[in-house]
Amino acid sequence: MAHDYSSPAWLSPDGNEEDMGLLLAPRLAYFAAVARHEHVTRAAQDLGVPQSTLSRAIVRLESDLGVTLFARRGRTVALTPAGRSFLTAAERALAEVGRAADTVRADADPAAGRVAFGFLHTMGSETVPGLIRAFRVDHPKVRFTLVQNYGEAMIERLRAGDLDLCLTSPVPDAPDLVTRRLDEQRLRLVVPDDHRLARRKRVRLAEAAEEAFVTLEPGYGLRRITDALCAEAGFAPRVAFEGEEAETLRGLVAAGLGVALLPPPAVPRPGVVELTVTAPRAAREIGVAWLDGHPDTPPVAAFKRFLLSRRGRLLGEHGMPPPSQSAESAPDDQVTDSAPPPA
Repeated sequence: MAHDYSSPAWLSPDGNEEDMGLLLAPRLAYFAAVARHEHVTRAAQDLGVPQSTLSRAIVRLESDLGVTLFARRGRTVALTPAGRSFLTAAERALAEVGRAADTVRADADPAAGRVAFGFLHTMGSETVPGLIRAFRVDHPKVRFTLVQNYGEAMIERLRAGDLDLCLTSPVPDAPDLVTRRLDEQRLRLVVPDDHRLARRKRVRLAEAAEEAFVTLEPGYGLRRITDALCAEAGFAPRVAFEGEEAETLRGLVAAGLGVALLPPPAVPRPGVVELTVTAPRAAREIGVAWLDGHPDTPPVAAFKRFLLSRRGRLLGEHGMPPPSQSAESAPDDQVTDSAPPPA
């Protein structure tokens, strides 16, 4: 099977590498089988293809490359130096394709596949662990790749294919996304425990117009909500500090560096008091988003169904204030002897 080509290869060495890859890929397995058996007939039998098909594929491969890969020795063939060099790379490429195929099959396995799930930092301490624990009661072997980030960054990763689903707020409105509202979370005005408002149970946001605010950085959904609520209350917040995580902001509030609009904490934080905001209505919607038209693997479809089944109870007891702190239970200016515990 020695060939001496005088005509140029179909693609020059400086040609389009992607096109060359498309040309070579279907024939790499044929080449590796012939190299392994050093015999075209036995390689054809091993592959389950006609010998003529295999011979033509090898001739075409050598023509594409413009080099001789095999030298004939009687009824057998032997790799040329160029063939040995090419075989090393071909085997690596085939092994990588095999590993990739194993990975995607494993990720799509209905019982033990993988879900890439993004969520807000404020969902990470209680909500998401609880969701996954409940889901795995019926799907104990499903694996999760978890990504915590702010909303816009998660949407970017969703569009890039890094995530299957994400929990975010505000719920995005984009033509390439499918979104479903799952729950609502009330926001509190968090003040230091020695603050002038700390003995109150509830407050109008306008009463904090002169306060310094600690907020998340621009680009975070909660920052946009904070700015919008303050604007609705008739003022622009005077931002003293910006951060990336809600509990860090609570620490800054406890240190007396400002006040903040935040969702309820998973556990009470010493040094702060959390006040119900009666006007404007301070809440954020939590929703799930995924790419429109993106096919789901069985584990992703199962987890999506599970999330949608949790509408209205996604956040559990941390989503809304307890009845004793509802806006209807007392007038806005009620004063108490002690600050209410954070919800």
